[in-house]
Amino acid sequence: MVGDRKRPAPFAGFSPFARSLLFSAVASSSKPLPPPDDPPAAAAADDDEIPSENAASRREMPPPKRAKRAEPSSDEEQYSSDEESYSSDSDSDDGEGSSEEFDTVQADFAFYDPKPGDFHGVRLLLKTYLDSKPWDLTGFVDLILEQTTVGTVVKIADDDEGGEGNGADKSSAGGDDDLFGLISVLNLGRYGEQRCIKDLKDYLLAVCGDKDTKKKLKQLLEEKAPDVGLLVCRRFVNFPYELVPKMYESLFDEVSWATEDEPTQELRDSFRFKQYLLVVRVLERKTPAKQKARNSTEDDEPIIYPKLEDEIFCELSSWSFTFPIHAEQSTQQEMKNYKEMGLVMAVKAEAIPKFRKKLENLLSE
Repeated sequence: MVGDRKRPAPFAGFSPFARSLLFSAVASSSKPLPPPDDPPAAAAADDDEIPSENAASRREMPPPKRAKRAEPSSDEEQYSSDEESYSSDSDSDDGEGSSEEFDTVQADFAFYDPKPGDFHGVRLLLKTYLDSKPWDLTGFVDLILEQTTVGTVVKIADDDEGGEGNGADKSSAGGDDDLFGLISVLNLGRYGEQRCIKDLKDYLLAVCGDKDTKKKLKQLLEEKAPDVGLLVCRRFVNFPYELVPKMYESLFDEVSWATEDEPTQELRDSFRFKQYLLVVRVLERKTPAKQKARNSTEDDEPIIYPKLEDEIFCELSSWSFTFPIHAEQSTQQEMKNYKEMGLVMAVKAEAIPKFRKKLENLLSE
C-alpha cells in the first residue's frame, strides 16, 4: 500500500480545457467504488446480441502458466487510490447538494489473471467496444477469459494476504463489482475462425472509408493476421492513472514470457506479434479550428483522448483512421462542441519499447 504516495500530475502537457473534460468524456464510463456488501454488477445479454459459440468455455478454463499475485509484494505493483473520488450525490434523484462536493474513497487495487467469475464485469467494460452493433460479444469475452497466460483484470485488492489471483475461487477477489480494468491481446490469426473475430473484422472494414487505408486494414486482418495482436484495454473513468503503466508493463512482459513458456511451438509463435491493432474512442471537435463556435474557449483541443496512452499510440502508429460512433452522445454542456469517434490504429511491435518509455514519462512529469 502506498496511501501516502503523492499522486503524479497525470495530465501534464495537456491544455486546461482538455484536462477539465477528461473525466467527463463520454468515451469512458465511471464506476463508483463499491462498498463490500454491494451486489455484483449485472450485465444481462442484449436482446440483439449474436449467441456465442464459446459459451461453454466459461465453465472450463485452463490454469495460468505464470499466475499473478493477488496481493503484490511491493508498493510498485499495488497502489492506493486514496485520491480517487466521485460525487456524493451523483446517484441521487432529488438534486440536493452541490456537485462540487466529493467523498474521498480509499481502495487498494491489485492485478489478477482472468477467470470465469469475471465474465459479467469484463462484459460490462466491453459492452460498447463495437459501438451499438449486434455482434458476438459473449464469445469475445470468453476468448479473453480463456487466455489466462496473457491478460490482466484489475480489481479491488483481496483483503486475504494469502490469497492468490490465479483463478481460484476467492470471494473477495471474484466479485464482478470489484472489477475496474481489463487489458489483453488476442492473436487475430489464431482466433480468426471465431464468430466474434469475424464480426469484428467485418465491422472494421465496413467503417473504414478511405480506400488506401482499407487496403492496409484488409491485409492486416487477413494474410498478416497470424502476426497481429488485437490489443484491448478498457477501464472505468475513475480508474487510478498511476496503474496504467503497470497494466501495459504486465501485458507486454506476459507476451514475452508466452513466447518461451507456452507448451507448444505453435502457441509460442502465436505471441510473436509484429503489429498491434487497437480500436479505441476519442472526442473530436465538431467545429473546425478556423470556424470555432463563439462560446468555445481558445484552449479547445481538436481531439481529446480519454485514455491518455492512446495519443502516444496514435503518434507511433503506422496508420490510423477514425469513424463516427452512432451510440447516444453525451448531453453534458462541456461536451456539446465534441462528438465521439472511433479510432483504429496499427502499431508495429518494434515501437512498443518507445511507447512504454513515453507512457512512463508522461505520468511521472
